[in-house]
Amino acid sequence: MSHLVVEEMLAYHACLSELLALSTDDNKVLYAPLSEVDPEIQNIIDKETWRQYSGLELIASENLTSRATMEANGSILTNKYSEGLPNARYYGGNEYIDELEILCRKRALEAFHLDPAKWGVNVQPYSGSTANFAALTALLQPQDRLMGLGLPDGGHLTHGYYTAKKKMTASSIYFQSLPYGLDPETQLIDYTGLAKQARIFKPRLIICGASAYPRDWDYASLRKTADEHGAYLMADIAHTSGLVAAQELADPFEYCDVVTTTTHKTLRGPRAGLIFFRKDGDNHKDLEKRVNDAVFPACQGGPHNNTIAGIATALLQASQPSWKAYAQQVVKNARALADELTKHGYKLQTGGTDNHLVLWDLRPLGLTGSKVEKVGDLLGITINKNAVSGDASAQVPGGIRLGTSALTSRNMLEDDIRVVANFLHRSVQLSLLLQKEAGTKMLKDFVRVATVPSEGKVGAQQVSDLKREVREWARQWPVPGVVGEIKRPVGVEEDD
Repeated sequence: MSHLVVEEMLAYHACLSELLALSTDDNKVLYAPLSEVDPEIQNIIDKETWRQYSGLELIASENLTSRATMEANGSILTNKYSEGLPNARYYGGNEYIDELEILCRKRALEAFHLDPAKWGVNVQPYSGSTANFAALTALLQPQDRLMGLGLPDGGHLTHGYYTAKKKMTASSIYFQSLPYGLDPETQLIDYTGLAKQARIFKPRLIICGASAYPRDWDYASLRKTADEHGAYLMADIAHTSGLVAAQELADPFEYCDVVTTTTHKTLRGPRAGLIFFRKDGDNHKDLEKRVNDAVFPACQGGPHNNTIAGIATALLQASQPSWKAYAQQVVKNARALADELTKHGYKLQTGGTDNHLVLWDLRPLGLTGSKVEKVGDLLGITINKNAVSGDASAQVPGGIRLGTSALTSRNMLEDDIRVVANFLHRSVQLSLLLQKEAGTKMLKDFVRVATVPSEGKVGAQQVSDLKREVREWARQWPVPGVVGEIKRPVGVEEDD
C-alpha cells in the first residue's frame, strides 16, 4: 500500500470521526434530563407540584394519579404511531403496541366486571368529550334526536347543550337535542317528566350521566323509556366510573347499550376516555364495528399509546381489593363534607350526596360561584363555580361544585374532611365580608379588596391569614406520585 493511499485513508477516518462527534453533540439533548434541557418547563412543573402540595384540591372532576401511572404515561411508548386496531394497523412495528392495547381492553372489562362475550371496549379516545362524540357518531345519523340532562341541572356540554342564541357543542350542532331536567321540589331527576317529553320528541338516543349531579341514577326507568321508542340508552359515567367499578353505585351496564367514561376522575388514571359497547343481542350485531370506525378514522387519528399504558395501569389498580376501600372512603368523605356544611346552615342541592360530589347553592347568601372560586384560589382551596338548578344561565353560576376524590387520594378521612369543611365555611364568610368591602358586585372590585390592603378594611389581611393556615395544614399530607422532599421552587413567593 502506497504512502499516499495511507494518508488518504487516515484523512477519511479523521473526517468520519469528526462527523460522528458532531452528530453525537447534536443528539446529546436527547439524553439529558428536562431540568437541564428546559429549566423553564421544569420550573413550571415544580411550581405546580408545590401548589398541589400546599393546597386542597376539591374540584370534583380531578384526582391525583399514581406514580406508576405517570411513569407509564411518560414512557417511550409516546414514540409509536399505530392508527387502526390490534392486528390491523396502518403502520408496521406494532407487535408490542398490539399487546398493550389488548391488555388494556382486557383490564377494562375486568375492572367493570363485564363478560367479554357480551361487552367490548375501545380504549383509544383522547378524552371523555371525544369518546362521547364518537359514540354519538356510531349510534346516530346527522340530525337524529337525542335527550340529555340539561347543563344547568347538572348535565354535560357534550350531551346536547345549547342556548336560545347558540348551539354550544358538536352534540347540538350535528344532532337535534332536547334537555330533560330535575323535579323542582326534590331536585332529583324527573323520570316521569322525561318519559312524557320522550313521547313527544321521539328520541333516537337517551343519554344519562352528569357532571354535577350528587345522586345515583335509576337506569331501569331510563331503559323502559328508551325501549318505548326504540331508542339507544347511553350512560356517560365520567364522574362516577371509579365508584361504579368498585360496585358502590348502581350498575349502568345492566341496562345500557353504550357506556362512556373518562379515566382521570374517580378512576384516578391519566387523562383519556373509554367507550364500552354491547356485543350481544340483535340490536348490537354491528355496534362494535360502528364504535371502532367512529373513533378511527371518523373522529381522531393515531392513539396515544403512552396514555393507553397509563390507563391499563390505573385499571389494574381499580381491580384490586384495596380499590373498593378507596371508593367507599371517597363517598364517606363526601357525605362528611355535606353533613358539615349543612350543620353550618348552608343549602346543598338535593340536601346531600350518594357519590363523590357536593353541589353547594350560594344564592341564598347573595354570592356567586365566581367570587367564591376566586377566594378559594387566593387561599389555596381549588374549587369551581357551577350552575345549580334554577339558574337562569350556566354562564352566571349560582353555586360551587366540590369533590372528595383527590383529598381521599391524599389519605384524608372523615375527620380531616370536616376540617376542610370548616375552611370552606370560613372562606364563604370571608367572601361575604369582601363583597361588602368592595361596595359593588363587580368581580374586579372584589378581587382588589381581597388582594390589596387598604386603610379601614380587614379583608385582605384575613385572606392572607387564612391562606397561611390552609397551607400549613395541607402540607401534612403526601402528594401521590411525588417521591422525596418537596422543596419550594424559584418563582414562588410566600409570606414566611
